[in-house]
Amino acid sequence: MGKEIKNWYDKEGDYLEIIFERKEGYFRETENDAVMEKVDNEGNTIGFSILNVSALKDKPLSISLKEHHHTTKKT
Repeated sequence: MGKEIKNWYDKEGDYLEIIFERKEGYFRETENDAVMEKVDNEGNTIGFSILNVSALKDKPLSISLKEHHHTTKKT
């Protein structure tokens, strides 16, 4: 069975949110002002959001979300 991806669009606010994994996290900036990356407490990408989605109808959006891996030291 595949992973379920949740999406939410607010037409009035022209805001789209895509969530890959439902867990505690926070949004941080990306290289594109319209896109925010949602990460968990270890820095792993768990989703993203896009502001002014309707502006994308004239040009495609390309953004790279970087996956961060949390490593623990073994003693």
